[in-house]
Parts: sequence; structure tokens; C-alpha cells
Amino acid sequence: MAAAPRPGSSAKAAVLLRPQTLEVRDFPLPAIGPDEALLRLEACGICGTDYEQYEGDVPPHEYYTPFPVVPGHEPLGVIAEIGARARERWGVDVGDRVAVRSGYGCGRCEACARFEPVRCATRGGTYGFTDVRKPPSLWGGYAEYMYLSPLSVVRRMDRDLPAAVAVMFNPLAAGFSWAVSVPGTKPGDRVVVLGPGQRGLCCVVAAREAGAAQVIVTGLGRDRHKLALARELGADVVIDAEQEDVVARVLEATSGGATVVVDTTPFAAASPAHAVAMTARRGRIILAGLKGRRPTPDFFADDVIYKELTVRGVLSMPYDDFERAVRLIESRKYPFEKLHTHSFPVEQAELAIRTLAGKTAITGAIHVAIVPGAPPVKGD
Repeated sequence: MAAAPRPGSSAKAAVLLRPQTLEVRDFPLPAIGPDEALLRLEACGICGTDYEQYEGDVPPHEYYTPFPVVPGHEPLGVIAEIGARARERWGVDVGDRVAVRSGYGCGRCEACARFEPVRCATRGGTYGFTDVRKPPSLWGGYAEYMYLSPLSVVRRMDRDLPAAVAVMFNPLAAGFSWAVSVPGTKPGDRVVVLGPGQRGLCCVVAAREAGAAQVIVTGLGRDRHKLALARELGADVVIDAEQEDVVARVLEATSGGATVVVDTTPFAAASPAHAVAMTARRGRIILAGLKGRRPTPDFFADDVIYKELTVRGVLSMPYDDFERAVRLIESRKYPFEKLHTHSFPVEQAELAIRTLAGKTAITGAIHVAIVPGAPPVKGD
């Protein structure tokens, strides 16, 4: 087993004990076997799911333990220790920076052979949603170190990139999946993205990379800075939903309706009905923003049937999109550094989550990450 000198015998991690209750604890660093590794965290991205998990709004799921867990399912870090068989299997060694996929599987089935642990029939679990009482406890990215199961999927990344940029592999992979792969977006399509958050903005990039003829992004008045960035990333039209009738504006801008609509808006219960109304006949609608189990008003099946729409929910992304995201970030083609707005130390994980959700006095958040050792952020 290869190893770098250990800085100590324990690691700090933020533990979500119950809804809205995070506590920083010390955990012993585990002994690493031949099939395992220890990751020194550089950054862990935070997304809307983290906020839903923090609030206790994540729907029941067989692979998710709600509490107590070390959250964080978008980890980026440097291999601190690795077993001989893991080194051979993953093709990485001590000192390599790696992006880690959120799920870990059985390692034997067809899905795992395609590096798709989220589709594994006997899936092991999900980083950030694994019971902290399961040894060795360090199962999430809100920590200084994280344990890598033998069933992990990792990918080496360029160490010259700033960690806050490299860690965007997850939202960009989601962008490729939601805006391109799942709806089958092709050159000439008219794509509407509902919500200009980090994943919505990454959908803009992905749609542009796929050759979409038109990309439209909607947001709210408080999203003015995000809508401006959407334009910089390639959006043709941006719409403030508080100032304009979104459906009417999309129908006008697209001369009859979008061919692809991606709903990334969290907790916006009305957006699926808006998506149906603005989509052209035989268009595709992707539902990606969780609504906190809220009912969806004015969503009529008859409209879906008469327009022959395809409506698809998405939760994860295939390995190919993970690869595409890493390659595009490493190409430095887009100014992804403009998406990252805030870095918080492990000790401020709660403030970080609430900042991303717009629940603090800290403004302008787009992409937020936990960065061990980052300076404390002044907040409420």
C-alpha cells in the first residue's frame, strides 16, 4: 500500500444529526486495506439536494440514510493513501487529484461494469447519505478526509485547476445529462432552462455544446446576476419571471414553443405546468428540480397526451456525461470560475448550505463549496 505521511490520527467532519442540526465531530482515520483509499478533501460542492437533506425534505429512498450522516456527495480531493489493488483498478496513486462519483455499487453487475453504480441492483450506497455509524464513518465530503470504498468510481483530474473550478464536475455532468443526453438534444433544438442556479447554468453550457439553435433561461428578480452570467455562457434570451409572463415570452421567442424544457427549479411547484404549456408538440420535458413533496398545481395529463410530450424525471447522470464534464472543465473553454462564489470551512457547513439556499444575509451565491481550511465567512 502506498501512503503519504498522515497529518494526524483523526479528521474533522460535519455530521447532520437531524433536520437543521449539524455538529462538527472528530473521527479516527481508518486503516486502509488493499482495495480501499483515503481521500484528502480539497472541496465538496453543495447543491439543492444538500439543502433538501438539511431540511429533512429528501423523499424516502432505499439508498439514502437521512440521519445521522456526514453530508457531501460531490467530493474532490487528493489521494492520501491507497491499497495496491485499488491503485491498479482505478489507475491512480498517492498525490493524484480525483473526482468521485456519488454512488458506490456491487462491483460485479453490468451497471457497475459501465461505471453506473446508481443503477446497480444491489447498490452499496451514496456518499453523503450513508449512516455515520457504519464504519469507518467518513462517508461524506463535508470533512477533512473521506473513505473511498472498493466500489467507488473515481476519475483523475488536472491538479493545476483551482479546486473550486475542478469540483464543478458534478453540476456540469448533470447539465450534460439533463439538457442533452436524456432529452436527446441535437443541433437545431430550442432549449429552455427553468432556473439559473449552478445546474441550470451548466445546462446552458451543455446545450450550447450540443449545438442547440436557441437557449432560453428563466429566473427571478433576485437572480439578475445569474441571468447575466447565463448570457455570458451562451443563452440567447433570459426572462425575469417576476416581470414577464414566462410562458407567453417563451412561445413568442421560440415562434411556437420549445423542443426541450429542463426544469431545475427547487420547490417551485408551478414550474412543471409551465413547462407543459411552453413546450411544442412532441417536445421533451426534463424534471430535475425536487419540489419538497409539494403538490403540483395545474399539471394536467390531458395536455401531455394531446401534445404527445415526453416527460422524464432525472436523478443522476451516466458515466459518459461525467467524463464529458471533466474534459470540458479541463479544456478551460468556459469561465467556470465565475460560477463559484463562496468557499466555507467544514466548521461552517450549516452557513454554507443556508447561503446557497438564499437563507442568510450573504448574497450572490451561485456555486458554493465546503473547502477544508478555508477562512471563516462572516454571516448571520
